[in-house]
Amino acid sequence: MASGPSKVFKHRSFKRSYREDYKRDLEVPGMMYHILNSFRLIFKNWKIFVPLLIVVVVASILFVGLMSEDTYTEIQTVIDKTAAENGANIGTFAKSGLLLISTVFTGGLSANTTAGAWVFVALIFLIIFLVTIFILRHKMAGNKVGLRDALYNSMTPLLSSFVVLVVAVIQTIPIMLLIIAYSAAIETHFLDTPFYAFLFLAFAVLMILLSGYLLSSSIMALVAVSAPGLYPLDALKTASELMAGRRIRFILRMVALIITLVVMWVLIMMPLIMFDLFMKQFEWTRFIPFIPICLVMMTCFTAIYVSTYFYTYYRWILKFDTKEENGKKRRRKKNS
Repeated sequence: MASGPSKVFKHRSFKRSYREDYKRDLEVPGMMYHILNSFRLIFKNWKIFVPLLIVVVVASILFVGLMSEDTYTEIQTVIDKTAAENGANIGTFAKSGLLLISTVFTGGLSANTTAGAWVFVALIFLIIFLVTIFILRHKMAGNKVGLRDALYNSMTPLLSSFVVLVVAVIQTIPIMLLIIAYSAAIETHFLDTPFYAFLFLAFAVLMILLSGYLLSSSIMALVAVSAPGLYPLDALKTASELMAGRRIRFILRMVALIITLVVMWVLIMMPLIMFDLFMKQFEWTRFIPFIPICLVMMTCFTAIYVSTYFYTYYRWILKFDTKEENGKKRRRKKNS
């Protein structure tokens, strides 16, 4: 998997180029198949992914921690108090939705999580990414692989992956600037004027598209650098060549992934939160951190699914490019 695509003639600013020089064909399975196939790969190999999920959940609890049950209870109290002040009588379903929205972005973490803990979060997610790709690479090749082998042998490109991850974080600066600008616009009531709100919307779309354009190759580079012997800069260059002329397709796949994750979290976490609200009526259950543990488990499973989603797409593109390159070589040989 370390080999990259053939040289691509990219469009250069202020230089004449022709569409046929940089137009890239790509024949890969559709989005719905991509989404369902990623789930299928995980469930098909559940005997190794379930132990992996248990290991990373335990590691996350030990090294990062959980959202305390008091914090979760406090969120419920704030929701009830706000509803009472506004004279609203929200039902269990609506309250579950508000609790899900309030806690989903924490991933089950406490509000006072330290900077060191966030470093462990990044490290755990990177390990999940590398181990998942290692397992899938061997499973798709028809090889037997155990969790112990995957944990030990997949860590070789950890430093290289971290370097690529740093590059990816730098490429999210446009989104960070957007968040800062949005906070300033709210404070100064800049968005109260429709014309200025339209300008800010155009600015937001531009920043999101810019980060998405830059991240498309970095995400593929994270997959590429997991191959043994590939350096970070080489992986970034290979991924850039691989995604040239295909970034819009990849951005659409990312949008489909986000929608899938939202639906998955709602379908799984909403019933669990409603069950927890019912059980909290009993005094002996009020100190059990049921939802915080579920949040950590869902966050780790999400990391496994995202890793599977990106690896399968990378593998399809590489397979298509290899097939195209071999076809060109056969045609050149036939014509010579």
